[in-house]
Amino acid sequence: MLTLLAATALIVTRPNPIEIPFRIGEDAIILDATVNGKKCSFMFDTGFSGSFVLDDTINIGKADGEITLQDFVGTFAAKTVKLTTLKFGDSAVPIDHTMSVVQQPLAHMSFSYNTHTDGIMGMETLQNYVVEINVEKQKMILHPRTMDITKRTPDNIKTFLVKMLPTGVNSIKLDVVAKNGKKMRLGFDTGNAFFATTHKDVLQRIGLWGENDSVKFMRSAWVASGPVDSWYKFMTELTIFGVPVRQSVWSIIDLPSSSAEDDGTVGFQFLKNFNSILDIDRRRVWMENFTGKTGNDPVADIGVSMAFDPRNKRMRVYRVMPASPGEKAGIKAGDDVLSIDGTELLDVGFRDVEKLLEGKKGSKVKLAVSRGGNLQRYEIERDYLINGLPAEIGP
Repeated sequence: MLTLLAATALIVTRPNPIEIPFRIGEDAIILDATVNGKKCSFMFDTGFSGSFVLDDTINIGKADGEITLQDFVGTFAAKTVKLTTLKFGDSAVPIDHTMSVVQQPLAHMSFSYNTHTDGIMGMETLQNYVVEINVEKQKMILHPRTMDITKRTPDNIKTFLVKMLPTGVNSIKLDVVAKNGKKMRLGFDTGNAFFATTHKDVLQRIGLWGENDSVKFMRSAWVASGPVDSWYKFMTELTIFGVPVRQSVWSIIDLPSSSAEDDGTVGFQFLKNFNSILDIDRRRVWMENFTGKTGNDPVADIGVSMAFDPRNKRMRVYRVMPASPGEKAGIKAGDDVLSIDGTELLDVGFRDVEKLLEGKKGSKVKLAVSRGGNLQRYEIERDYLINGLPAEIGP
């Protein structure tokens, strides 16, 4: 989730719908676009209010400015290049001359999403369209603004018509309601790979976490500004964007929110179950549940966080959760993991690695680890490392 802290600009709409095919990468939507004459692939991030963030090794013109970006926990500066032309396939999209492309080092993105990815595409270029995201058929349709989803009648079982909160030209903020009636303001965020993400102080505000409650199973999560402490929380009986969700597991960032208006985001693991239509002008979202699923179930793991180290081209352990199965087995930060259950980690993305480590409670995972050039092998039993699990589910 990124938010552009700058004035946004209007674009000219086209009268006919534009269809944009996409593919599902690792927990993300990946589409192709031609930006300033360069063909690129982008992760589509409805939580990013700007136009594009592009790898700085791709030459689309001379940098002409600097902009401030905001993620879950902080802000950071990046250089910008004027956006002059934009095409999806053969369809040219008119743009405003004030739009900019942010350029940053993003060479890791292909590895992260397990498919070629040069950067991030946000909502600014699409703000004058009614945007349909059809996950089922893997295509996005840009409808003219005359399309009015408010005339539809939802059944509130499979189809839902949800009101956006009245904030931001490109902002898609919707209510999540707890069983006690208290609300969180969360973004509709295809760029968040988790089911949903919020902050500990938000949970305390709405009564889902006590001020004196201690956190177990602290781990690390990566956001745009870097790694942050996080943990998983088992949640029950929520209404997420108008959809009743019996149970789900959320990623909780162990820092205060970076903005009083942002409680976090609902991510791809929830949104992938829906075909959605986003109407910024009328402040409405139409959602159709085509999978029949709404929540997610607890998953066991070993409490080891790792990331690709570009210096030695290996997956390196950067955190081992205290008292976790990984720590008890002897895994240490700085270890290079060569294989998981026989799968060599040569061309495996970050989420692929996480999924290899995850499994049923009580099942075992085999790791081949290099420490100081010496090979060591481990067999580790997975366990639930989630706060708030009821006794009949938890360890």
